[in-house]
Parts: sequence; structure tokens; C-alpha cells
Amino acid sequence: MSSLRSCALVIPAVVSMSGVARAQSPAAGGAPPTESVEQILVTGSRVVRNGYDTPTPVSVIGEDEIQMYAPGSVAELVMTLPSVKGSSTSTTNSGSLSNGQAGIAALNLRSLGTGRTLVLFDGQRSVVSASTGQVDTNTFPQSLVKQVEVVTGGASSAYGSDAIGGVVNFILDKEFTGVKSEVQYGHTFDGENDNRKITVTAGHRFADDRAHLLVSGETYSSDGIHYTAKDWARTGYFGIVNPDKSPGAPYYLVSEGIGISAYAPGGLITSGPLRGTYFGEGGSVHQLDYGQVSGQWMVGGDWEYTGSAMIGTNSLLADDERDSLFTRLGYMVGPDTEVFFQASHAAYEGLSYYIRPTQTGIVIRRDNAFLPASVRQQMEDLGLETFTMGTSNADMPASGSNNERDTTRYVVGANGSLDAFGKTWSWDTYYQKGITKTDEHETPTFHFERLALATDAVFHPDTGEIVCRSTLTDPDNGCVPLNRFGVGVASQEALDYVLGRPRREQRFQQDVVAVNFTTNDFRGLAGDISFAMGAEWRKEQMTGEVDPIYQNGWKYGNYKVTEGEYDVAEVYGETVIPLLDRLEFNAAARYTDYSTSGGVRTWKAGIVYSPVDAVTLRMTRSRDIRSPNLAELFETGTARTNAVAINGQSVPFVQNLMGSTKVKPEEADSLGVGLVLKPGFAPRFAASIDYYDVDISGVISFVSAQQTADFCFVFDVQRYCDNMKYVDGVLSTIDLYYENLNRMQAKGVDYEASWSYDVGPGTFSVRALATSYIDDIVDDGVTAIDNAGSNAGSTPDWTYRIVFGYGMGDAWSFNLIARGVSDGVISNAYIECVTDCPEVEPPYYTINDNSVEGEVYFDAYASRTFNLRGLDAEVFLSVKNLFDTDPVLVDDPAGQGAENAIGYPITNRGLYDTLGRSFRLGMRLNF
Repeated sequence: MSSLRSCALVIPAVVSMSGVARAQSPAAGGAPPTESVEQILVTGSRVVRNGYDTPTPVSVIGEDEIQMYAPGSVAELVMTLPSVKGSSTSTTNSGSLSNGQAGIAALNLRSLGTGRTLVLFDGQRSVVSASTGQVDTNTFPQSLVKQVEVVTGGASSAYGSDAIGGVVNFILDKEFTGVKSEVQYGHTFDGENDNRKITVTAGHRFADDRAHLLVSGETYSSDGIHYTAKDWARTGYFGIVNPDKSPGAPYYLVSEGIGISAYAPGGLITSGPLRGTYFGEGGSVHQLDYGQVSGQWMVGGDWEYTGSAMIGTNSLLADDERDSLFTRLGYMVGPDTEVFFQASHAAYEGLSYYIRPTQTGIVIRRDNAFLPASVRQQMEDLGLETFTMGTSNADMPASGSNNERDTTRYVVGANGSLDAFGKTWSWDTYYQKGITKTDEHETPTFHFERLALATDAVFHPDTGEIVCRSTLTDPDNGCVPLNRFGVGVASQEALDYVLGRPRREQRFQQDVVAVNFTTNDFRGLAGDISFAMGAEWRKEQMTGEVDPIYQNGWKYGNYKVTEGEYDVAEVYGETVIPLLDRLEFNAAARYTDYSTSGGVRTWKAGIVYSPVDAVTLRMTRSRDIRSPNLAELFETGTARTNAVAINGQSVPFVQNLMGSTKVKPEEADSLGVGLVLKPGFAPRFAASIDYYDVDISGVISFVSAQQTADFCFVFDVQRYCDNMKYVDGVLSTIDLYYENLNRMQAKGVDYEASWSYDVGPGTFSVRALATSYIDDIVDDGVTAIDNAGSNAGSTPDWTYRIVFGYGMGDAWSFNLIARGVSDGVISNAYIECVTDCPEVEPPYYTINDNSVEGEVYFDAYASRTFNLRGLDAEVFLSVKNLFDTDPVLVDDPAGQGAENAIGYPITNRGLYDTLGRSFRLGMRLNF
């Protein structure tokens, strides 16, 4: 087989671990390496390199570490890296209903956004999983991944668009021969989330070793955790506008014992002389103790009861089911030329609940047939014709998504070597077609018009039966009256009438043709000059289908059909030139032409200098881009029901997000400066320190609905007021548009080190990774807030991951992982004070407690290898969150306008563990 990888897009570099890439252990999940840090192939450049001489740092997760962590998916492990923060999972994006992102596991480097992290499948782009451009890593064949390479730095000149934050490359073991399998089972120590995985992989050479067939299959399922609120989530910890308006009091209050005041499980009268009357079990009537009220919130009083039907309705963990099949056939048609065909199919189904559907501002008439007699009498005595009610609809199920995705990829290509122009060249070429079909299906949610008709129930003047008022004039309209006054009072027939399951089917297609050439056969004054060049053409397409009845009028869903396509043509070149002994220069350039926005140029220039063997210095400057995705270009209006805070009150509306073909690619200027240490007196030690500075201009994004309301009412910016549409004086719609906003900037330092030494009968090893986030600034032209150090966000001051290992040859292996984050704040814009607080202007609010504690979690792994009737076998036990540590509670009061916040676990699921102690037990067999 050719020395090139069969994936034609990437010509790998040879570096060690990241800075510190660790060689794979010879045994599955076995002992740490006993020799000095070895070299393994990684994808830091298109030019073949040796040692630590790549100017862009690369971190590698090898097969031994993947098996040691025993993840349900490899992305689960990648997300524990300190540089990978702000990623989405099938659980954390459960609220992304209308845009189809619910259930997608997408990676995020530097917290710059999942769209600014290029995810490669064995060096090749993968077809997207949603119009927003994310690639669902759940669709990759997990059992064949032998290592994951994380290039932390701008790489658009080498890989094209989207590599502003860097590249995550899932590398497959295409040379495997034999048969191997793995079976694992696990759940939390509370007995929740039963999950199981089975994988089988087989590789065989035939036709005198000229042909190689590889087949791999996997099935994985987890039961998820729904309708559950842990004890730590039941404290009523929230951030709200302080009800204490006395001089010197902080504007925001963060405390326990806070609950909602705008609704109750079976309905709460929210205005007029009957305010505070609520309907309980079986329609019983009670009076609410409000405590101290602040907008839709209250401190004390009956705070536990008002949110009791909401708490825990956001899934703590989504259901996931994955099935994948991968096959590859390669054939050597000559001594140096291979042709190959590979095909893969991955099916994913996920179920997660977003929230129980709340409703406020419901107008109830006095003659409503379901109204308790005592309340009707009070209305008559007071001369009231109507009252306004809010409810969390305890008789309705939680709304969410039950999405399915099928991703199919076909690749045909060839690679080899040839002599041309007096040089020996390695080459590769391929054609890829990728197709993702999605079935985006809501769990039951209500239709506003039907709910209004069903709520307005009266006694029929002739028969005395309860009917919808609308039925009196339209007897065949099918309306079924719904009792809204109490818990356990709604009939199933009425619920069936008002509830429905909005649905959209979409199809995404990606076609790619690429060719690459590389050589190191040029002779320079200080050594061999390496050169790579190539070209690529890519086409992205999206179509969809939605029944008109599901396009509007629903609490969640309101799907729209979005269609569009664009194509991209690219050429690139890269070279490594030794300038002096121990000094080399790396340069790359790429020209990209988009059918939607025209041409753009990206480039990279870097140097690597080793004054002595133990020290390597490296620096890179680059210009990188991110082109607009299909949604940002062609979205016809993602309509989702939402709520914003205006003057402290939660105001419902329909959010309408639209694309624009006027959007241009983002441009990023990146700087990286690093130091690599490999001291000769410690041959098993290596370390790297890398500083990064990424400055993005023309950011493609949209001003959020809450920001739109704030910019209008707080900052008096008219163009945002124009986006807020009213009907009869009531907020109806907020129009949002993708546009090129001002800038983002990220600065930080990555640290990585590894060391191993012999202890007793085995070898002890340690590998530490940490990232210090210095700046994380988002400037939308109105405000510019630095989010670095915010534990309510994705970039705390420090994140770290340390792996301690002890291996005893091919027998026992033990590992302990410490992963955590430092202490931080809710927001750098907040000023902490309890009394004598200064007067400030938005968004620089005062707050009683701006601190957020850090936390460290420990994971453990143990394995034993042995011979089972001639088979190499290994049993293993992996325990996550070994000490069952609860998450730290954190809530940013800037989101206090969300009426459904009660249903969420009040923590940052991207930084803190919410599942408690869990385990996986399994066995691996090699035939």
C-alpha cells in the first residue's frame, strides 16, 4: 500500500503529542508506553513532517486512551479536552427544535462556535447534519476510530473554510486485519440511563495481499433520563431582578428559594382582584402566597409549588440509538498505486424533552363551563367578566423532539506515487458523495388556535352539555372542550384535539472531488524542501418537505421549508523550507471561490526553531475564513415560540430567524506562539506551552431576541425596535436576521505535558492538559463583553484534564482522570456588592453574588487482559464521577425573562457533571 493514507484530502504530518502526542500502547487499553515519547502520524499539515517541528500545535487522543475512557461515543471523550469547550450534545441542544439541531453532538474549539471548528472524518469533510452546518459526530463509525487529532489553531489555508478555531480529525484504522469485538453495559449508580454497546470489526487481506477488505458494525443505545430533578436542582437557586428597590441595593439577586410567580401547575389568576387564586388537584381552589415578587419571579412564598410541574421536565439526558456499518475495499493495481471504494451508513434516533409547554396571558370568561363555582360566584360579586391566567399545563406532556438522521457516504479514489519533472511525487484523488436525511419530529405540543377554542368551553343552551363556544355556530368543527382549571382534570379526548406532532423531513447532499500532490524531493541550501499542492471542488445542497399544517401556529416546531445550494472551487499550496540548521519556514496559501460570495484568499506562515535539542520554538500567523452555511444564506424563517424580558416581565412572542445571501465569509487573523521542551536528562518527558490570539471580523451571527428587546428598550436603538412587530398593541413577532456583525476575539494559553517512568513491576505515566482562557470577547456593535472567566459561559479562567496511569505489562492497567475548572464569575460585566451599590448602566449591572465555584471530577478505569481459549481478551470497568460530586449551581440573571427556566437543571452542563456517579463494564476480544 502507498505510504499515503487512502483518504485523499489529508497528507499527514509526523509529530509527537501536540506538542505532546503519546504513542499508542501495544495492548488494548493496556500499559502506558515504556520507551521515550514516540512518533505517530497526525494531521497538522499537508506536508510530511518529523518530531515537534510543526508550527501549529496538535493534540492526539490515541486508541489506548479512547479505550481507557470507554466512552459511549468518541466525541464524549474529545469534549473533555480543555481546548474543546462550548460543544453541543444530544442533551444540551434539546431546545433547538425549529432549526433541527436537537440531538446533534457537535464539537467546539476555543468556544468560538461549532461552525468555526472543522470536523473531518478520516481527513475528509463530512456531509452536514443540519442547515446550520454542524456535523453530528454520532454518525461516525466509532469502533474504527484509532485516534483523534485536534489541531488547535487556524488551518483554513490547509483545509478550507470553517477551520478558524481549528480542526478535529477522526482517523480510522483502515489497515486492521483480523476480527475484534467489544461489548459494554452501564448506567448511573442511581439505576438510570441503562446503556449498551456492541461493536464488531473484521479486516482481511486476499489476492496475494493486493486486496484488503474492512467491515465494521456498531449498535449503541441509552435510555436517557427524563422527568427527573435531582436534589441539588430543587433548591430554587436562580438569578433575578432584585425585588428590593431601596437605594444601594444590588440590581440583580442570586439566591435560593426563588420560584415563578407567573403560573401554577393547574392555572394561576395573575391580575385583577382575584390575583393569586390558583387551581390545584381535581380543580380545588387555593390562594397563593406570593412572597416578594419581581416580575415573573418571587422570593419565598409558595415558590416550590408554582414550579412543581415544570422542574425536571427538561431531559437530564437524552435517549440515543445509533447503528452504523462501514466497509472499505482497497486493491493495489501496481507496486505503488491503490484504488479503493468505501461506503458507510449511520442511523441515529434521539429523544429529548425540552420543557413542559407553559402559557401565560390566557383570558378566561366568567361563563366558562369548567370554572369552579366558587370562582364564578366571586366574579359575579365583583362584576368581573374575565380574568387572566398563567399555567404550566400539568396535564400536558413535556414538549421535545424525536429526531432521526441517516447519513450515507460513498468514497471512490486512488493514491500512489509517480515521477514527474525529475521529482518523486505522492498523489491521491477521490470523489465523495454524502447524503443526510433527517426526520425532525416533535413530541406532542399544543396548537394555539385549537387550544384557544378548546379552552373557551360553555354549556350548550339546548342540551346542557359542555361544548366549545365555537361549536355553537359551527357544529362540525371537531372542537373538544378542555378543562384548564386544575391538575388531573383534562380529558384525553381534549388533549388529543389540542396536541400535535409537527414534522419536517430534510435532505442534505455534499459532493466533493479532490486531488493532492506532495513531494520532499526538492533540494535546498539547508536541507530538503517539502511541497504540497492540490485542488478541490465541493457542492452543498439542501431540500426539505413540511406539511402546511406544521408551518405555523404551534407552541414549538413551526417548521419551514428551506432550500438552497452553493458550490466551492479551491486550489492550495504549502511548503516547508529549511532556512538554516534547526530553523525552517512553513507557508501555505489557498484561493477559494464561492458561488454565493466570490473569491477569498487564506494563508499561513510559520517558523520552527530549535536552538538546542531540548528546546523548540514555534510561531504561526494565519488568515482564516468561515463561509456562511446553508441556514445563514437561505433560511426562510425559523419560527419558534419564545419569551423575552421587557421591564422585568416575561413577554411571549414568535421568533422569526431568516437567512440572507448578502452575508459574506468571516475573516480571522490568528497568531500562535509556542515552546516545546524535551530535556535530554528526562527522555520520557515532553511538554508544550502555546499562546493563541484569534481576532474574527465580520462575524456571521444574529442579535438574539433578548438582545433585540434590550437594544430597543434600554439602548433606544431604532433599527432593533423596527424588528419587533405588534398586533393590536401586543408583541407578536421579533424578526432576526443573519448578518456580518462586528468582531470576536479569543486569547489564551494551552499547556500540555507527559511523563512516564518505571515503578515496581509496571510503568507509571501522567499526561496533563490545561487551557487558560484570557480573552473571549463578543462585540456586536452595541456591547462588547469579555466572557473569559465566566463559569456561566464556556470559557472559565482554567480548564484542565490530568490522566494518571499505571500499567503492568500486558496484564493489569489502572487509570485515574482528574478533570475540572477553576473558580469564576457569572459575568465580567457584573459588579458584586450587597449594600451601597453604585449606580450603573446596562449591561454593567450590580449583583449580590457574582462568584461561581470551580469543581474537579475524578474518573477511574481498570482493565485486565488474559487469554480466553486462544483469544486475546480484556475485561474493563470505567467509573465516571467516582466520588458522586454534585454540579455547582450557576444561573445568569440576564436570562431571567425565560418563563421555562424552572424546568432546566440550574448549572452549566458544559462545565459541570449532572449525572453523578456512573459506570460501564465491558469486554473486548481479538480473534
